[in-house]
Amino acid sequence: MSHSRFLARYRVVKTSDYQRAYRRRCRTADRLIVVFAHPNGLPHPRLGISASRRLGGAVVRNRWKRLLRESFRLSRPQLPVGVDLIVVPRGPAPPLGELRESLVHLARQAARKLEKAGESPPLPNPRAELK
Repeated sequence: MSHSRFLARYRVVKTSDYQRAYRRRCRTADRLIVVFAHPNGLPHPRLGISASRRLGGAVVRNRWKRLLRESFRLSRPQLPVGVDLIVVPRGPAPPLGELRESLVHLARQAARKLEKAGESPPLPNPRAELK
């Protein structure tokens, strides 16, 4: 299974990549998370997490990060390719299934916004959703 691990190539690590996504202002949100998106020119999506102290203590922030990484790992075939997704959590941590649905929905919404703005990342292959 190709999406079984959260490898380094799927992570946004450079400060400049985070800043580029924030400056791009392609933002979508719901009650669970805020997603900033920016094209990355790669054949896969990447995930960056920004969990500030305002969210809660270290235990709360680390739980959010674990849930987001797992959601990304499990949902990667359904996510748009060629996009950096910077996720900012809101409030208490939700169940994993709810977070997965939210991440996929907001990532696709952000990809549509990028496409409308002329920075078109391709959407995932519909067959990938069946796997």
